[in-house]
Amino acid sequence: MKIDRRFSIAPMMDWTDRHCRAFHRTLTRRALLYTEMLTADAVIHGDRERLLGFSDVEHPVALQLGGSEPAKMAEAARIGAALGYDEINLNIGCPSDRVQAGRFGACLMREPELAAKLWRAAQEGARDVPVTIKSRIGVDDQEPREALFALVDACAAEGCTSFTVHARKAWLSGLSPKENRDVPPLDYELVRELKRARPGLQIILNGGLRDLDHAIEESVGLDGVMLGRAAYQTPATLMNVDTRVFGEAAPSESREAAVEAYLPYIEQQLAAGVALHAMTRHMLGLFAAQPGGRLWRRVLSEQGVRHGAGVEVVRAALAEVTQAHARAA
Repeated sequence: MKIDRRFSIAPMMDWTDRHCRAFHRTLTRRALLYTEMLTADAVIHGDRERLLGFSDVEHPVALQLGGSEPAKMAEAARIGAALGYDEINLNIGCPSDRVQAGRFGACLMREPELAAKLWRAAQEGARDVPVTIKSRIGVDDQEPREALFALVDACAAEGCTSFTVHARKAWLSGLSPKENRDVPPLDYELVRELKRARPGLQIILNGGLRDLDHAIEESVGLDGVMLGRAAYQTPATLMNVDTRVFGEAAPSESREAAVEAYLPYIEQQLAAGVALHAMTRHMLGLFAAQPGGRLWRRVLSEQGVRHGAGVEVVRAALAEVTQAHARAA
């Protein structure tokens, strides 16, 4: 399938699991969704159903991989493609200690030729699925323009045509992964410069985008945007994506309708032995800044973690919102 990357939701560790993605589909049909980053070793040797399982409703959905060994990357990409993922994405931007120890993630900004080999290996492993790259603009003391262009040009020479750029450096020493999401300054103009200099490549902007308005504003001259924490923490933002970005109707007319649309999925997963909290934790911000929003969050947080909790907890939380709206009217 041809993937429309005008709007995507970033891969986020411990956040964008299959339950999160299924919930996001009640808010947007068209956004490209991503898994959490998985190492090539985990994909090859781990519990594939637990790590890689997903629902048909999640399409289009991309598998993000991390690794530094071309042969393993090829095998992991092959597995992902065989399981039905619509895209394979290589992580060349994560700054955590774990990826540094494994010589992948943002470390690969220093090794553009290796990054290019990894892309080639992944594409050979997943011949019928597009393989893309997500990077930073540099690491540590690298000059960002030199580092970014070196990476993109090396990978483009092998055939990569789509790059998502988190418009910050990553500091591999001195900053925590959390600080690396906020402290290094953003340079959106460098990403736009890359697009102007390499117009034949697809360039997607990521990093520090506050909301949908900000994302659309900064996407001018680029091929798309990837929203991260804002999409997760205030998921109702996603209800406007299909209309404003793709010119189509949203799948749910309201937050309440999105909750109702998610309930059958919750029931299915509960029947399979999944704990309620594994799903409702992704919904906590749905009614942020709305009447009843705090009560919604409290009910889900306090009751959703109890052993045996079921959809009645979600219905109780939704009733609190309905009553709060009635009081505010």
